[in-house]
Amino acid sequence: MHFSKLFIPTLKESPADAEVISHKLMVRAGMIRQVASGIYSILPLGLRVLRKVEQIIREEMNQIDGQEVFLPSIQPAELWIESKRWDFYGKELLRIKDRHGREFCYGPTHEEVITDIVRKEVKSYRQLPILLYQIQTKFRDEVRPRFGIMRGREFMMKDAYSFHTDEEDTQRTYNQMAQAYTNIFNRCGLNFKQVQADSGTIGGSFSHEFAVLADSGEDDIGFCESCGYASNLELAESKPPAPSTPPATRQEIKEVETPGQKSVEDVAGFLNLSARQIVKTILLENEHGLVAGLVRGDHEINPVKLKNLIGCEWLQPAGEEVISRHPELHCGYVGPVGLDLPVYADCEISAMYDFVTGANKTSTHFTGVQVERDLKIKQFSDIRTVKADDPCPRCERGVYQVKRGIEVGHIFILGTKYSSAMKAVYLDQQGKENAMIMGCYGIGVGRTAAAAIEQNHDDKGIVWPRNLAPFQVIIIPVNYSNEDLKTVCDTIYDQLQETGIETLLDDRSDRLGGKLKDADLLGIPLQIIVGPKNLSAGQVEIKIRKTNESDLHPYPEVIADIPSILKGL
Repeated sequence: MHFSKLFIPTLKESPADAEVISHKLMVRAGMIRQVASGIYSILPLGLRVLRKVEQIIREEMNQIDGQEVFLPSIQPAELWIESKRWDFYGKELLRIKDRHGREFCYGPTHEEVITDIVRKEVKSYRQLPILLYQIQTKFRDEVRPRFGIMRGREFMMKDAYSFHTDEEDTQRTYNQMAQAYTNIFNRCGLNFKQVQADSGTIGGSFSHEFAVLADSGEDDIGFCESCGYASNLELAESKPPAPSTPPATRQEIKEVETPGQKSVEDVAGFLNLSARQIVKTILLENEHGLVAGLVRGDHEINPVKLKNLIGCEWLQPAGEEVISRHPELHCGYVGPVGLDLPVYADCEISAMYDFVTGANKTSTHFTGVQVERDLKIKQFSDIRTVKADDPCPRCERGVYQVKRGIEVGHIFILGTKYSSAMKAVYLDQQGKENAMIMGCYGIGVGRTAAAAIEQNHDDKGIVWPRNLAPFQVIIIPVNYSNEDLKTVCDTIYDQLQETGIETLLDDRSDRLGGKLKDADLLGIPLQIIVGPKNLSAGQVEIKIRKTNESDLHPYPEVIADIPSILKGL
């Protein structure tokens, strides 16, 4: 491709609304343009990158016997009502009506549609397992779309669905998919972690995220380098507390005045105690009412862990307005002693003695609180958020590291959540009807490309991993109108094209400095710079974008070396 014929509307300045580097650079490099909030047109250079991601995905899906389909983006409400997600999914679901007044939605995902297809066509265990996938546009009406195509409302996604007769077979496909995802993201040149994750609105019993490590990530990832355990911080396990020996003499519970002291730090300072000697009582609200969660003063409660423990549909911190409806509760002084609410406590609380809690009375706390004597705990469990340097729960020598991560893939074991609701059944060998067991597996195509930029850039622009680059090589003549330079550049271009190397020839009449800046901005892995001085000495300059190192190489011998140079990048 010749640069003068390619639509690449590059910009010198970043858009004012761009918050992360991938958004800034994709706009500046002429890869995307915004049409509306969270909705983007993908321009030629950007589409070349997305097609690279898609091709890698297809190759790995086909390798594990995935079969590609293409499902409708507009889905009838009846299917979502049948699965019980029409109301539950919330405002992110874009609901529309056709000219006859029938309700539809723009699909944010395709569990309902694929389950409907399979239940109509698959009747016997002999037809299972089956793995179907598609790469298609989705729409989720995000409250705050941001970060360019990394968190847009409309986005490209690979979603796959598997159907099975038993859990063992489901797990086998799940493991194959996890390996395929590992292959995909390795081939994309990404530094990532496979982490335990919450299933969210998709549902199901078991899931893992694939998170690209980057400072701009929206999720916190906890992982141990010693044993490899990794998890989204929403689910990262804390190590159970070591058994503790109770003191010889237990304190009596005592009410003490703490005027104006509400926070853990304030109370600890006022009573001259460590935050570890205080138990925080956090009030949360779900569809059934208020619940209380207890964690040690130097820790934070984890609402996702607590929600999963309770088994409720939703759980969120109770605001002051909600708490004010209960005159017995006093913000800043709530405690578990005598509290007429379900109380869930972190495991560490079970090993504590003589601690401090709120006294459910303004400007007052209790000291000398004991678990067995003073509290009525509904259940002890791991309900706190882990922190960096906490001990790893899976090995004896490791500690948690915590870094930000960008979710680029998510795999789920759905069980029979959708097949039971939608009556997707098969007949087993005995002629008995059973609900199919399902798995669901997604990859954000645009997010993967954006995440690659978040990990691979410098102050000059993008530094594409070789397999994702829109072109592998760019030829930059100092002056393309010079007949000698033009002949050499055209020769190099033709020979590289013949060997299957995607090459961009910058045939513009622009100054060399501008061409070099554009080449760095676009992030093409290898630059061949052809100038009269070097060419007269039988040489051309080759610059590696990743390292910004350049060397002179003999021409024309260097043309045969280009494939091996690229392979090493």
